[in-house]
Amino acid sequence: MSFVDKSLAVKPHPPSYWPTACAELAADDPVMAALIARYPDCVLGDRGDPFQTLARAIVGQQISVKAADSVWARFAAYAQNVSPERIATLEPDALAACGLSRRKAEYLVDLAGHFIDGRVEPTRWKRMEDEAVIAELVDVRGIGRWTAEMFLIFNLRRPDVWPVDDIGLQKAVALHYLAGDRPTPRILRQHGERHAPWRTVATWYLWRSLDPAVVQY
Repeated sequence: MSFVDKSLAVKPHPPSYWPTACAELAADDPVMAALIARYPDCVLGDRGDPFQTLARAIVGQQISVKAADSVWARFAAYAQNVSPERIATLEPDALAACGLSRRKAEYLVDLAGHFIDGRVEPTRWKRMEDEAVIAELVDVRGIGRWTAEMFLIFNLRRPDVWPVDDIGLQKAVALHYLAGDRPTPRILRQHGERHAPWRTVATWYLWRSLDPAVVQY
């Protein structure tokens, strides 16, 4: 039997700041200039649904993009409708059978509960500063700073997010700027200053340099 994934499609249009960010990054940094030229069609998409973005980020924690895509497909096929109302009705054991860890399954059900009872209010986040959004999200079980930063990048599409804990970003900075030496969090944070106020865009192209396949949460 065929399965139709009812997850929201990614909207391919880039954020309004994307062309300016690319131009300024390319002008200031030869590595960025080369990467932007290498991947001219890669842009940050948008599913537009806060719950799905957070759910995808939870599924993708500490596993490869390929593995996350596979688990998500099985999860979405089982759920049929990835919404808070639907996920809240599912048992963690059933979700774990889709390839999720038991803990991630529990996180997803708990996240659904937060949306249903109003403990999180996505409509407020567009008006809040990045750190304020992060502070609110990390109060949800299973959401740490990395997951909150993925939400800032992929849903709110904030322009200046630099996810220091992201393994892909660490590897890419080591490859292109540090002769292969993995940066400490302090060094990576300092390095990111050169890309401000467009660190989201720099992160995006550094990710592409490791894997041209476009990631979308």
